[in-house]
Amino acid sequence: MTIKQVLLKGKEKLKENDVEDESLISRLLLSKILGIRKEELIINLESEVDKEKEKQFFEGIEKIILDYPIQYITAHKEFMKMNFYVNESVLIPRADTEVLVEEVIKICKEENKKEILDMCTGSGAIAISIAKNLENTNITAVDISKEAIGVARINAKELLKENNIKFIKSNMFENVDKKFDVIVSNPPYIKTKEIDEYKLKYEPRLALDGGEDGLKFYKIIINEGYKYLKTNGIIVLEIGYDQKEALQKLVNENNYYKESYCIQDLCGNDRVIIIK
Repeated sequence: MTIKQVLLKGKEKLKENDVEDESLISRLLLSKILGIRKEELIINLESEVDKEKEKQFFEGIEKIILDYPIQYITAHKEFMKMNFYVNESVLIPRADTEVLVEEVIKICKEENKKEILDMCTGSGAIAISIAKNLENTNITAVDISKEAIGVARINAKELLKENNIKFIKSNMFENVDKKFDVIVSNPPYIKTKEIDEYKLKYEPRLALDGGEDGLKFYKIIINEGYKYLKTNGIIVLEIGYDQKEALQKLVNENNYYKESYCIQDLCGNDRVIIIK
């Protein structure tokens, strides 16, 4: 089969199984397997595809139909205009999280914040994006998973000219021993019983499970975070679309914080809470 025929058949299989973005996914998968850029597929549509490569392609299509993320097959996900390496040890970065990163960058520029802690760093997307956009910052990135820390280190080495990020394996604040201007986090926040309702079965449960009420890690960050903040320090958290009131209640019950406010994502959902 030619590249054109393979792409068309892959696209049809995906469409038949209600997989969105079937054309893009088909191109991404084949370009990965052939080791060429997507643009090169277009100028080589009549080229024959090796039988073994063809077999790999359709095996990949079948996995995607079963909700296996294309990002794990290609091993990359774009975030904040950078190409991050990802594997099954880390959550795949989402576009919604760019709202969180942009807010932290804005706050740090306006208030001259230099010391930043990224809690639950995963692939390192948040910490690295902040480092890329802010000069003279000292960033500490924490995760309980040594495999995730390994992925984050790879991304930092690949994407940053000067790597000013200190990576620490830690169960939340356990191995953190200094104070920061800003604590930022996109922690696990899906309720345990609701995880299976999402198409996330191949992503690490450790990075998804927020406990019975989805607030397990928020409670830790809010109840203990003040100990790791400098005077006038700030906590910036990504939240689920329906968690604003619960989070603000947690903040109001804590005497260590002055105020909190929430900003929305591009779809109008509550997405980021800022605690001062």
